[in-house]
Amino acid sequence: MSFDQFSGTASYIASDDLKHAVNVAVALARPLLVRGEPGTGKTLLAENVSRALGLPLLRWHVKSTTKAKEGLYVYDTVARLHDSRFGDGDVKDIARYIRLGPLGEALASDHRVVLLIDEIDKADLEFPNDLLLEIDAMRFRIDETGREVVARERPIVIITSNNEKELPDAFLRRCVFHYIEFPGRELMQRIVRVHHPDLEDKVLDQCLEVFYGLRATPKLRKRPTTSELIDWICALRKAGVDLARVGGGIPFLGTLIKTEQDVELIGKRAKA
Repeated sequence: MSFDQFSGTASYIASDDLKHAVNVAVALARPLLVRGEPGTGKTLLAENVSRALGLPLLRWHVKSTTKAKEGLYVYDTVARLHDSRFGDGDVKDIARYIRLGPLGEALASDHRVVLLIDEIDKADLEFPNDLLLEIDAMRFRIDETGREVVARERPIVIITSNNEKELPDAFLRRCVFHYIEFPGRELMQRIVRVHHPDLEDKVLDQCLEVFYGLRATPKLRKRPTTSELIDWICALRKAGVDLARVGGGIPFLGTLIKTEQDVELIGKRAKA
């Protein structure tokens, strides 16, 4: 079955390499593993693939305590115990107490969906490997009822990672990988234009000069990201600030810089 090619959306400007990575992953029916520094649009990618291809989006936000089986289903023993004590419902019907997780819903869906597995590297080291069988086979069994769920349509799986820990080789072999580079000035201009279409070229150039200057500051603990640049420009415009007339310092610096150490560092460099 053929599907439309992903080419970005009106609100998500994707590089050619990223578009190719998405379309290759879809064509090969492999999960797309996306890495990149915060603010490069990893999570937004899944939302916009869903929007561009007209497919529902299911989200699975991984935490340090998340177990792979929870993504398939959860057996709600607490609800069953409650019903057995207070006489609500047929407690012999165990299926009533099975709750499908995001991966389980994706496999059980009658239609193709986009599944986002967000920040997979937050979980323990065994988590990615525990997903391999179900992602490969596109089926799983609910032990408590004996029901086997088999996917009718293979979901488009997009997995994000902040590179907090290495992922197992066996898992990586089954993925299409793409590292989202932080946007250069030309691509950033296009991204900003989506959110501020009427911004004057001169003002945009001034903003980008300040922004990339901050990102290039040595020893900066947290460099400003795309979303913070967009927020900063919005703050400047609402306050009517003209960067060309600012004598010293950066207006609304807290919109771009988010730690006390970095604010002090920028202040010292400004005085030097």
